[in-house]
Amino acid sequence: MRLLTDTEIKLPNIRKLAGKSINFKNAFAQQALCAPSRNSILTGRRPDSVRLYDFYSYWRDEVANFSTIPQLFKQRGYDTYSVGKVFHPGRSSNYTDDYPYSWSVPPFHAPSEKFKDARVCKDNITKKLQKNLVCPVTVSDQPGKTLPDIEILDEALNILNARNGSKPIFLAVGFHKPHIPIKFPKNFLKKVLIDKVSPPPHPTIPPRLPTVAWQPWTDVRRRDDIKRLNITFPFGIMPPEWTLKMKQSYFAASLYVDSLIGKLLDRVDLRKSIIVLTSDHGWSLGENGMWAKYNNFDVALKVPLIIYHPEKHPKTVEAPVELIDLFPTLIELAGIKNVSKCKNTSQISCYEGSSLLPLMSNQKTDKKFAISQYPRPSIIPQSNTDKPRLKDIEIMGYSIRTKKYRYTEWISFNRQFIRDWNTVYGVELYDHIKDPDEANNVYLEEKYKHVRNKLSKLLRTQVT
Repeated sequence: MRLLTDTEIKLPNIRKLAGKSINFKNAFAQQALCAPSRNSILTGRRPDSVRLYDFYSYWRDEVANFSTIPQLFKQRGYDTYSVGKVFHPGRSSNYTDDYPYSWSVPPFHAPSEKFKDARVCKDNITKKLQKNLVCPVTVSDQPGKTLPDIEILDEALNILNARNGSKPIFLAVGFHKPHIPIKFPKNFLKKVLIDKVSPPPHPTIPPRLPTVAWQPWTDVRRRDDIKRLNITFPFGIMPPEWTLKMKQSYFAASLYVDSLIGKLLDRVDLRKSIIVLTSDHGWSLGENGMWAKYNNFDVALKVPLIIYHPEKHPKTVEAPVELIDLFPTLIELAGIKNVSKCKNTSQISCYEGSSLLPLMSNQKTDKKFAISQYPRPSIIPQSNTDKPRLKDIEIMGYSIRTKKYRYTEWISFNRQFIRDWNTVYGVELYDHIKDPDEANNVYLEEKYKHVRNKLSKLLRTQVT
């Protein structure tokens, strides 16, 4: 879920929680793809350390037996529960969601999730059930007369209601929406008037965008309703009317999940709980002609990050932070000892992020930037550009985000995890003071030469 502003859509329950919490306005994922991002969050390590850039390897088998956040809580006497999409299911979490290492009981997945890509969307044009991207539904008409996120909420509430208070609990709840297909109860669509939805300020490809930075949003194109638009691959642009329709549905699906979050929070005792609300990555909604994730732009990397603690005063933090910072933050808040910052990436129980407690407590901090990355198989977009397997990766885009700038270098990278900073396929520099939409690549402009050189040096010292 991307970070949505109140000018786009007001999410009342998330907004209410933010008003009681530490609200990080510039929080960034390490990679704008589900499995790598989730493994980075939960191990506290960057994708280069976990060595997962796709969905097809398990770090405990391929790299080392790295500890996870819930594993440390479990070892300290907590009952740990995974409900919904927490680890990415499948090979990237050993087909077990990392059970029994991380969880006290086998993780819960909604039974109706098996219908995620089924033909259940009523199509106004074909008058048939389709595999559409935009899919408002009548819940009672769906298989099982429910939706996965409703089942996830019910299971989370069952766990909370069954607690007897004898042991502390670590409960991770992963709602799916607004992940595509954008399937949600159709009554939420009435709450988002399409004439109130604004088109993106820069709906076409920026003139100075390196081709390696472009992602052709193949998962969006393959849906039945988008497929019949016959958008040219790979550089075609979504028709304006569909841009508005997709944004409307994304906002409606976000309202749907907000309502479920509200019901879950109603059951939580705020006097005794620490709450973290975040997402694994953002989502492009037509900005610079792009959709979905799979890139190094703010809209794909920036996520909501709200941390509630009963003893912390509410505040807003503008400094850039990273999702790997959650690992040290949560263990410090819970008083878990003997886990420190990694001195080398082979350490089993350590983290690569930085605790957010200084920012939460108005203390001085060195936290002034966030690092993200995305792999590519080639300079020119092709069918596997969005989700290349490890064996196909030839290029890695490393990106650093400061308060004022985003700087990205696309460099040579191979399956042996060797970087060649001397072979550069594209460079991007965006001035967020003048260009918050990242539509004007200024890396060649003379007045930004000093900034470019400084950020290039900083980026290379951080990616080791």
